[in-house]
Formats: sequence, structure tokens, C-alpha cells
Amino acid sequence: MKLRRWIATGVVAVATVATLNALPATAGRQYDPAEQSLRTLGQRHGLHIGTAVDLAVLNDPADPRYRQLAASEFSSVTAENAMKWESLEPTRGSYNWGPADELVAFARQNNQSIRGHVLVWHNQLPGWLTSGVADGSISKEELRALLKKHITTVVSRYKGKIWQWDVVNEAVSDPWDNPPTLHYKGFWAQHLGPGYIADAFRWARAADPKALLFYNDYNIEAFGSGDPANDKTQFVYDMARQLRAEGVPIDGIGSQGHLGTQYGNYDTLQVAAALKKFSGLGLATAFTEVDVRSQLTEGVQAGDSAEINPRLQASAANFSVLLRACLADRHCLSFTVWGFTDKHSWVPGWFSDPPEGMATIYDENYLPKRAYHEMKADLIYAGPPYVLPRVPHRPRR
Repeated sequence: MKLRRWIATGVVAVATVATLNALPATAGRQYDPAEQSLRTLGQRHGLHIGTAVDLAVLNDPADPRYRQLAASEFSSVTAENAMKWESLEPTRGSYNWGPADELVAFARQNNQSIRGHVLVWHNQLPGWLTSGVADGSISKEELRALLKKHITTVVSRYKGKIWQWDVVNEAVSDPWDNPPTLHYKGFWAQHLGPGYIADAFRWARAADPKALLFYNDYNIEAFGSGDPANDKTQFVYDMARQLRAEGVPIDGIGSQGHLGTQYGNYDTLQVAAALKKFSGLGLATAFTEVDVRSQLTEGVQAGDSAEINPRLQASAANFSVLLRACLADRHCLSFTVWGFTDKHSWVPGWFSDPPEGMATIYDENYLPKRAYHEMKADLIYAGPPYVLPRVPHRPRR
């Protein structure tokens, strides 16, 4: 996962509009949809509303509210770190399945689907792997075999339990990188060439014929110039089109949705147009890591409402833009926030110069923020003819 610089398949029953609106009033009180959870309101559209989960916090008896909200507000979950390679195989040949297995059990207990994150990424790799490549003790041929083994082992273990896998994550460079012309970047491209992407999808499909397989990246919320040399969304679109043409079993594109209130970002129509173009390739889409951070100026840290309120409003607007665009595209299957409370957000630990935070939909005390309520409003008031139930997607062979 990255932030913006310049700006078991789980099944959840879909409630129709009529069913949702026909729920009985209790104790003589009129039914109020605003009292429903995000997961219940998402069901109205067949849309999974999800969150990333920190397994250490989930199991912290001193913080029970985290577990309660993770279970009640969301219909899908993603392991924030527990399914990354360095977490699963810290020592070569020795696997630590415990935290990932706990997430799967938690999801089953709460009738939630699971997004598997992530099979192939150039970050958070185990030290034994990167050092072995660096010192030459792991050859190119062995590295490819190790990648195949990792994908096959992990996907096979959770076969039938994962709804969507982020198979390949952040394989494309940014315009500010060197060289500035967009290209395939990172550890895997450097050592195996771009062909590893197609290989990874084929290996994942062989291990689980029923999981939906996604390519996942940041800064692909909307198209820019349309030139694949400097428009990352266009580059990813062309890559996906080529993979489809080659018969690679890619099922979807995940747009991370890491935004910041200090940037211009996009409007709903721009984002909806990008989703529509990807779904035009026959692909599912999803927002996979949504958060909207703000700079924590001296005024914000001092509690100045004149600085805090505009940031809360801008954050809510950005969450809403992405959610409305997702609702508008029937192929957008899930909307996942990257953590739901500022108490346990990764943003402050990552961005300190200048400090940033306020990135989630609940504050540090688990009180819902304006963004949470705007998401609810979007889910409540959206409907036909422009918002229709999701189109089911089947895994490609």
C-alpha cells in the first residue's frame, strides 16, 4: 500500500430495497435506515463494505470495541499484514499461519467474506529471500520457483475461503520515479522481468479455481493524459487489456483509494468513468484500501476547529466520491477502508514530515466521523435507475 504524493468464498445475502424498507418498527418507533450498519446498507446494493484488520488489535482484550465494530459494521475483511510474505514465512520453510488463520476464523464466525492481501509485492518480503538474491545464493531460476511455491502454498491453504486475492500489488512505477516514463518496477520486475505478472495469476488460478484474482495499485482512481508514458491509470488499463488478450486469468482491478485532503483529487464522474472503462474489459473492480489523510498542522493539533472542520468535510467528500463511483458501476463488488479508526491507523506512523493523520471513518474514541455518515447517506439514498445491484463475476479459467 502507498499513499498519494501528488494529489471459503464469502457470500453475503443481498437484501432488496423493498425488504430493507419493510423492516418493522420496534416499540412503536419508526424504522430509520441511518441506524443500520454499513454492512447492512451495502447489502441493499449487493456491495461488500470491508475493512483492513490488525490482528494484534483484534485480539487485544483491553480494546474490545475494535473487535465489535470490525464484526458488526463490515461484510468483508482484509488482513492488514498477516498474509504478506514476511509475516507468513519469516524463516525459510517455516510458516506462521496463526494470525492469518485467526482472520479466516473471525470472518467465518461473522459471516464475512475475505480479501486476500497480498501474494506478490516488492515490499514486506522476508529477509532470507531478499538477502539470498542480493548475495547470489538464490539464482533467478530458484527465485521463480520460490515465487510459484509461495503462491501455490498460500492459495491452496485458503482454497475456497478467500473471495478476492490481490495477486500482484503495485507493479507499476510513478511519474516522479527515475526514469519518469512509466515502467514495471520493484524487486520482481528487476529479477524476473514483467512476465512474472502473468505467471502469478496462472499459478494462483491453478491453486484455487474459484477465487477472484485482482491486480491492485494506487493512483489509478481516474485517467489523466491518456498517455501510458505518464498516465498510470492508462498504463494499468493497457496492461490488463493485454493480459486478458493473452488469456491470463485476471478477474479484477483493485484501486487502493489512498487520498489526501491537501490534494485536488477527483470528482465522482471522473472516477466512475475509470471504473466503467476497466469493467468494459470484462473485469470486476473494487476499492481496496480507502483512507483520506490530512496534514496535522499546529492548529489541528491544538484543537482549532477552523482547521479541523474543513479537513473533516474534505475527508468525507473524498470517501463519498469513491463510494458513489463504485455504486454507479455494477461491476464494483467491494469497497474496503484501510482501517476504520484513527486509534489504529497506519498513517501517522508512516507520515511524520509533515505529520499526517485523521485518515479513517472513526476517531480515536471510536466515534463515527462525518465521513462515516456520508458513506451511510450514499448507501441509503442511492438506487434505480442509476444504481443497480452488482453484476456477479465468475473466476476465469
